[in-house]
Amino acid sequence: MQTVDERRAAPPVAPPARPSPAAGVPAAIWAGAAAVIALWWSDTASVVGTAGWLTGAGRIAGLLCGYACAVLVALMARVPLLERRIGSDRVARWHAMAGRYTICLLLAHIALILTGYAAQDHAPLLHETLTVVLDYPDMLKATAGTVILLAVGVTSARAVRRRTGYEFWYYVHLLTYAAVFLAFGHQLTLGNDFNGKPVATAFWYALYLGAAALVVWFRLLTPWRLNSRHRLRVESVHPEAPGVYSVVVRGRRLDELGARPGQFFRWRFLAPGLAWTSTPYSLSAPPRADRMRITVKALGGHSAAVAVLRPGTRVWAEGPYGSLTADRRTAAKSLLIAGGVGITPLRALFETLPGEVTLLYRARRAEDLALGGELEALARRRGARLRYALNGPHGERPDLSAAALRTAFGDLTAYDVYLCGPHGFARYVYEQLRAAGVPDRRIHHESFEL
Repeated sequence: MQTVDERRAAPPVAPPARPSPAAGVPAAIWAGAAAVIALWWSDTASVVGTAGWLTGAGRIAGLLCGYACAVLVALMARVPLLERRIGSDRVARWHAMAGRYTICLLLAHIALILTGYAAQDHAPLLHETLTVVLDYPDMLKATAGTVILLAVGVTSARAVRRRTGYEFWYYVHLLTYAAVFLAFGHQLTLGNDFNGKPVATAFWYALYLGAAALVVWFRLLTPWRLNSRHRLRVESVHPEAPGVYSVVVRGRRLDELGARPGQFFRWRFLAPGLAWTSTPYSLSAPPRADRMRITVKALGGHSAAVAVLRPGTRVWAEGPYGSLTADRRTAAKSLLIAGGVGITPLRALFETLPGEVTLLYRARRAEDLALGGELEALARRRGARLRYALNGPHGERPDLSAAALRTAFGDLTAYDVYLCGPHGFARYVYEQLRAAGVPDRRIHHESFEL
């Protein structure tokens, strides 16, 4: 590893740890699921026979599926408390997990209810299915919603995501709202747990209207207010390394956004070919009152097109999001580990994190070191350590094992570690940090992988 500037800052003081709401959200979600099961329990006197057991299980699966749909929508709402205190990547993982539960419950509900109805009516399964879909109230809309929801689930599978573009996945994913809307009616008209039960019906309406209100407020009204107030436009575009460009965005009273180093926005550039896609990019410098900067690597069509943006192009932004900030710091020393374009949020933190700061920057070649000149100037200015991990002259990769990291930086358990980079790189380094004894609570990372 190559070293730039070994001077030390004054002895730092560790900040007090801040409690995280991360554990409370899943607990609240599971408590809601328990309440839904209690709703079925309170309304069910007894279960008799095979048909009764099948339909009872189908009702439970349907109630939990309906509840999971509302949770899905709420987790898609980009609520600042979740996005900034817990982290967008963790919320995204919760959303993906809730999606898998939703699809499984949906399939179980369909199979159990139809089989139970067929057993109850002594009818063939296909005949019973056609009767339910065509003759029961609101079932045609519910069937359409089911088809849409299953399509969203299929396109969200990892094997399918690798073969489709982000834009296709994004717009199919938005159809979740339509699926939930179409399926809502049959829950009340056909659900025995709601018929003639105003309290249960009011609870269900409150659940869905609350989730809808979160989406309207945080995904529609809040971004509209932000962009109408701050009037963002591209000021300039600068090359930083092969295939890497910085975009400076100018606006009014940007300090009122409360953006912090390490956070990101979702950016929509109102230019041909870009206006229909919103993509997350981190701030690559501390935000100022009149401008912000992002640094983008050309990895796909959208990011490559960013390089040819013209000054004056209107920008639609949402945020700030992310919890990769100084608030996570609990130790007196910080180690930042960046891989490739993962340097962008860590460059902003390298300038602003208090205390003793060390940055390890992994790249293939010296010419791939984006923002290298800035990093070296910052290291000299604040007396921080900057190290590069580059490939050898014959392409051999640097050693980033737990033993090598301990040799380079000493006792790793004394650091808060901020980690950002490609998924494979971040996973490997995370495993090595854990092997070196760094507690999970002191390894701070966010991923934009969807």
